[in-house]
Amino acid sequence: MKKQTRRKFSPAFKSKVALEAVKNQQTLAELAKKFDLNSVVISKWKAEFLENLSATFERSESTDVQDQDTEKLYAAIGQLKVENEFLKKNCKRLGIEI
Repeated sequence: MKKQTRRKFSPAFKSKVALEAVKNQQTLAELAKKFDLNSVVISKWKAEFLENLSATFERSESTDVQDQDTEKLYAAIGQLKVENEFLKKNCKRLGIEI
């Protein structure tokens, strides 16, 4: 008896199948035959798809943190530019070559 390996599906394929299931244009049996899957798997993917659908429109907190980090970095760059110009100006006045 040959051991069957478990098939792995990409998220893109899962979302395609789940979207087809959400459309309700074909029955689960028809979709199972079309995509060579079990109808139970399709219904699980459909449920998971519908459950996580609202996450698409939620703004994640990580982007807020990134925005704050970006602002801090731009402030640091501005501060370094000011300091650099100050040092260049004073080095010229003192006769020091950079």
